[in-house]
Amino acid sequence: MKYIGIDLGTSAVKLLRMDGDGTIEKIVSRQYPIFYPRPGWSEQNPQDWFAAVVAGLKELLADCDKSKVAGISFGGQMHGLVVLDEKDAVIRPAILWNDGRTGEECRYLNEEIGRERLLTATGNIAFAGFTAPKLLWMYRHERELFARIKKVMLPKDYLAYRLCGVFCSDVSDASGTLLYDVAHRCWSQEMLELCHLKEAQMGRVYESDQTVGTLLPAVAAELGLSPAVRVAAGAGDNAAAAVGTGTVGEGACNLSLGTSGTVFLSSSAFRADPFYALHAFAHADGGYHLMGCMLSAASCSGWWIRDILKNTDLSAEQALVDETRLGENPVYFLPYLMGERSPHNDPNARGTFVGMTMDTTRSDLTQAVLEGVSFGLRDSLEAAKRLGVAVTRARICGGGAKSALWKKIVANSFNLPLEVLQVEEGPALGAAMLAAVSCGEYGSVEEAARRIVQVKETICPDPSLAEKYEQRYREFTKLYPALKPVYAVLGHEKR
Repeated sequence: MKYIGIDLGTSAVKLLRMDGDGTIEKIVSRQYPIFYPRPGWSEQNPQDWFAAVVAGLKELLADCDKSKVAGISFGGQMHGLVVLDEKDAVIRPAILWNDGRTGEECRYLNEEIGRERLLTATGNIAFAGFTAPKLLWMYRHERELFARIKKVMLPKDYLAYRLCGVFCSDVSDASGTLLYDVAHRCWSQEMLELCHLKEAQMGRVYESDQTVGTLLPAVAAELGLSPAVRVAAGAGDNAAAAVGTGTVGEGACNLSLGTSGTVFLSSSAFRADPFYALHAFAHADGGYHLMGCMLSAASCSGWWIRDILKNTDLSAEQALVDETRLGENPVYFLPYLMGERSPHNDPNARGTFVGMTMDTTRSDLTQAVLEGVSFGLRDSLEAAKRLGVAVTRARICGGGAKSALWKKIVANSFNLPLEVLQVEEGPALGAAMLAAVSCGEYGSVEEAARRIVQVKETICPDPSLAEKYEQRYREFTKLYPALKPVYAVLGHEKR
């Protein structure tokens, strides 16, 4: 049988068709616009998502036996706010994960309600991108629209609702709302009350590989599919990507060098971070995970090389870096171009070069950007170590992981073997795997990962280079605390 994974990204939707043995048969994508109505705001039209999905599905299925399609599932951008009224009309544009309007709401939640209370209720504290602060913002600034809310949805769950008519979410995506009690896998009544909501306005929460329904007859007819095609709950993009990289079960670790960067640590047991640096979410494999998320990762390299150096060839620019100077670069880069989430939770943080002199070269700065992102990711790993998490190796994925130089820097700055996968298709592949589990092709998410995901190569750190990077990282960790007061002044001036 065949399974479809839908990855609802921020700039485009990616659709993947997978055979039952894990073979990827076809991938298509469709773009849609993103709107910035005010500085720091970020919105999309949910109808644009659905139109792109329908068009993409028609292309994806054009050359296959549609009777063989058994299941569909999702990975999707997390934390976004989609609100529907009693007639299922979208009330306002979706407020996205990277929208920064909720600074005051986060301050209220973290300082007046209190971080400890939030941690007890949900396993997490408030970050600007989370869903609960967005709802509080609506309550304060769009009271009439807020009063019309009948259904609160996350982005991928809007797609599920349009495809199968079931109002639902999954445990991993719900974890990122700050409305969900992660430890007990249920909506938090305390948080719903704080956000002026009732549980009836929230969808039923399923495990990621559970079937939530089947295709609506009208949708099935338009796509030429059977109305018996199952729709599985799916997962937030990071959890779906973890499934697609085989980062499931106890002790698995994945590093993602995408537009944003993540350190994803899979666990069979729930643990919250009392230091507030890491997110504690439910995982798509039935367990839990800790995750550190930095807002700018591979996007830092794109900004530096494309926007500043005006070079469209990232590989050629990286080739200018002298690898004999790895671990010896006197220049540091703090990768906070969009503020930072983990571990600092500081929307005022800014991208910064430190240590330049008259003999600093172009390639020194390029190297500093790659190293700065690597050190920023390591901050999250160090936060996990404080909780007693032991990591002996990690898998790496994302666009930045296509760079051999960057992988070498990461392996040595983390001092960990890095496993590179044979096939790396992120959330779309993970979503297809969840659909396959939902339909009984595999007995569990872990079985699907074990049979489908294959390691192509392992990049091992060099002891002498790792020692150099250890010292460099220790120096890097001194920079943010020193600059934090400066960032606060700059952030205040911007407001």
